[in-house]
Amino acid sequence: QAMALPDSFGVIHVGETFTAYLGAVNVSANLMVRRLTVTAQLQTPSHRWPLPSSLDAALGIDVRPGDGVDAIVARALEESGQHILRVEVGYQTSEGTQKTLRKFYRFNVNAPISIASQTTRTGDKSCCVSLTIENISNQAMVMSSVQFIPKEGLRAKRIGGTTAKAVSQNKTTAAAHMLDACGRLDPKNSFRYMFQITTSDDFITTTTTTATTTTTTTTTTPHYQSSIACDDELGYALFEWQKSMGEHGKMTSEPIVCPKVRPPSLTAESSPAKIMMGTGNQFVVYGSGLSVDVSHIASQRLAMTTTTATKTATAAAATTTATAVTGRTPPLPGSTSSSSITTPPDNLDEALPVTVEPVSPPSTMNLATPQTIKLLIVNHSPSSSMNIQLQFRLNHMSGVAVCGKSFLNVGEIPPRGGSAVAFVKLLAMVGGLLRVQGCCVVDLHTGNEIPQPPLFQTFVANPMLFESAAAAGGEVAAAVAQ
Repeated sequence: QAMALPDSFGVIHVGETFTAYLGAVNVSANLMVRRLTVTAQLQTPSHRWPLPSSLDAALGIDVRPGDGVDAIVARALEESGQHILRVEVGYQTSEGTQKTLRKFYRFNVNAPISIASQTTRTGDKSCCVSLTIENISNQAMVMSSVQFIPKEGLRAKRIGGTTAKAVSQNKTTAAAHMLDACGRLDPKNSFRYMFQITTSDDFITTTTTTATTTTTTTTTTPHYQSSIACDDELGYALFEWQKSMGEHGKMTSEPIVCPKVRPPSLTAESSPAKIMMGTGNQFVVYGSGLSVDVSHIASQRLAMTTTTATKTATAAAATTTATAVTGRTPPLPGSTSSSSITTPPDNLDEALPVTVEPVSPPSTMNLATPQTIKLLIVNHSPSSSMNIQLQFRLNHMSGVAVCGKSFLNVGEIPPRGGSAVAFVKLLAMVGGLLRVQGCCVVDLHTGNEIPQPPLFQTFVANPMLFESAAAAGGEVAAAVAQ
């Protein structure tokens, strides 16, 4: 019996396929090898994978003198580190004794590329994902495919970039664009890709399981994903490449999640004026996804509170029963950890129990021309209905003022996502890029004031300047014609 493995086979990377040829030869001139089996396993840093082949039959294979058997095994490599190919050969001697022969082959697997990602919120229903890959191997590769695989209910669209198809259709493409389109990535070089992730019109399915003491009910509900909130998983990136000898490999990024939004000025130490004016930062509510995040965190807090209340009621019932039987009051199970259960990942819903969000605000306004703005007011508190008054405080506004009354009585808004729409007229008093700020919500029931971050940015133009410039241009053209 003979079996050999090479000492080294070169370089292999994560995402490529490890392939091994297994051969067993009966080197005896006159003895039959009976019930021969060859089993292979690939041991990775975290798992041991069987490599099935035609040689691991349960009853084995009989091999005549001088003959041999062989097979090819393969496995996609998913993690870096030391790997071990473990091969075991079993056979039966002429005396009927079962013998085994083992062979181990160690090799290292390295990651060929490093992947870095950065996600930016671009609205309630969209995010922008920037992916940077760097070739950290010692040989060039060609990126044959770059995709973003979105979660169910989302869609991904690549932004920019030059593709090979676009180059082939353009006969006047520059050489630099052709080089970029081919996807060649040399060692220590990097590529950057941009994707826009948005909600889609496809149905997604949510499964809810309700358990009681006697039955378990599972409910499947199809619905649309109407928004993207913080910590929602967006999907992952898939990179595929080829090397100089045609070796194919692929690698995925870590799951990419939607980042949290928190206005920089919204801290416990910040004054209401600092929050309303957005002192020291450029944050605005519109396009940030702030209202969606507050709603998401508030629903998390409510769900955790409900779960804890249910557990406490169940434990109290068990305590009453135990007291009736034993005459002693046992401690409530899990009472020491209940506080950690009810703590959501962020207190944004407590800092902003009410949010004010502009609906499709204008990107430009004309100087000294009133313009009506639509505002959506949402009550995120878990149990308190609020009688809302919307205020715009002139001393906290800059360049834009309210046309008419500086306050508006919105009325009663119920808790847990209750909402109302209000309309205000704004008047731009100076030109340039301005922020609409100084908004504050007051609950008339309690007198509680909830200052709001700046609502949106707008560019204020002076139409008189454009008319003067156009008139001056017309006079110059007439003079040239004469």
